[in-house]
Amino acid sequence: MNKNFNITDKIAVGANNPLLLIAGPCQIESEDHAFMIAKELKEITKEHDVNLVFKASYDKANRTSLEGKRGVGITDGLEILKKINKDLGLPVITDVHSAEQAKIAGSFVDIIQVPSFLCRQTDLLIECGKTNKTINLKKGQFLHPADLKYAAEKIASTGNNKILLCERGTCFGYRDLVVDFRNFEIMKNIGYPVVFDATHSVQQMGGAGGKSSGNREYVAMLAKAAITCGINGLFIETHNDPDNAPSDGANMLYLNELSSLLVDICKIRQTI
Repeated sequence: MNKNFNITDKIAVGANNPLLLIAGPCQIESEDHAFMIAKELKEITKEHDVNLVFKASYDKANRTSLEGKRGVGITDGLEILKKINKDLGLPVITDVHSAEQAKIAGSFVDIIQVPSFLCRQTDLLIECGKTNKTINLKKGQFLHPADLKYAAEKIASTGNNKILLCERGTCFGYRDLVVDFRNFEIMKNIGYPVVFDATHSVQQMGGAGGKSSGNREYVAMLAKAAITCGINGLFIETHNDPDNAPSDGANMLYLNELSSLLVDICKIRQTI
């Protein structure tokens, strides 16, 4: 199976290609905020050997509590992502939560993301595949990495083999996640490029009284360790003020810390 493919005309992913960096805030808070983060990311990454894809969610449908803020919604959110793509020239990615959303989002984004909790939903995976866009398939926190191949097969059954397999930690107890680095090798053997979600892997699900907590101090360490395993991409949620972000603030990286992390990551990747 071909482990390299083009996400856009300018971006390829897989062996011997620059590191794919999927980065941005957890959710779209406003058009101005999304553009501000996207512009900063474009500036930060221009000096590094990475291909940037801007990430933000129009709807965080799996919040712990009903009171959790979810985002601007699919209509406004996809229009904002389309503007970022057009005005800044950045590929964009967002997650979808239903087969109907996949059909809609496929007309706006370069990569469709399947949330980890939904990685076995057959109808969703098939509709994502039918868009012929790249699909970032997140491994469920409950799933053995070898079993991700069955989810990938559902997408590939549509003729779409542009699939990324994304590790984001495994349930350890009721709230903690642990990263088993054997998973990267197991997932690589499935035959698709592998991405590591370094920020959700330090999440503590529902551990902060109706919302998730996390330990962002471990993001850089885990990201650098994952690079030594020969992965093809990193997923990093980042924010200018994560402590006051509406969702996942505790595990998002401060925006001003990203550049120094990329310096280390690129050095490690070049060495190996």
